[in-house]
Amino acid sequence: MLHEEVVSRLRDILLEGEILPGARIPERELCSKLQIPRTPLREALKVLAAEGLVLLLPNRGARAAKLTDQDVHHLFEVSQGLEALAGELACERISDDQLKDVSTAHAAMVRHYNDGDLAQYYRCNRQIHEAIVAAAANPVLSALYESVTARIRRARYVTPMTPQRWALAVQEHDAILNALTRRDGIGLAHVLHAHLRHKRQEAIQAGFAEANQVTATKFRPNSSKLQAEK
Repeated sequence: MLHEEVVSRLRDILLEGEILPGARIPERELCSKLQIPRTPLREALKVLAAEGLVLLLPNRGARAAKLTDQDVHHLFEVSQGLEALAGELACERISDDQLKDVSTAHAAMVRHYNDGDLAQYYRCNRQIHEAIVAAAANPVLSALYESVTARIRRARYVTPMTPQRWALAVQEHDAILNALTRRDGIGLAHVLHAHLRHKRQEAIQAGFAEANQVTATKFRPNSSKLQAEK
């Protein structure tokens, strides 16, 4: 397997929750599953450590990283800004076909909400947000968005919601679609910013972050050495 493919497969395993945050990375089992030697696996772990998804522990292997409250705050803060900008650009550049796709995904999301199907609701929810970023037609923005949101994807799209919060989220998405349809960039940026702020609060309340920073070893891509961090 190519190095990039190993990194991609391992990243998906972590982001989809096959290895839970804080759990040990089972190197032997992963090598068997991916049918690769241990060396390329460890090289992939270094890449994912640089992305903040893995903690490399001296002489103790590696663990799936846990987000701290501070991590969640910072990552969602950046994501809010990126999505707000994407919303403004999308209102200028979105095609009729792209807008139709967003509207279709929104209608499906509302149906799943009415059915109480949270998993399928989140699937459509994610599709809508990613479609808005794609409609912004800015590859730099798209790359930054993917890098940031990869680390909080589970917190965004797995978090349980109270009935009241779920109803509010649907209302916010109604406002998102309304502003996008009217090509109201400023209005859409405002709604997206508030929507992501609420999601950050949900993620913290749901326990997706821990209060204390964990001492670990993180690979620095600009250095050949492993450095200890807090």
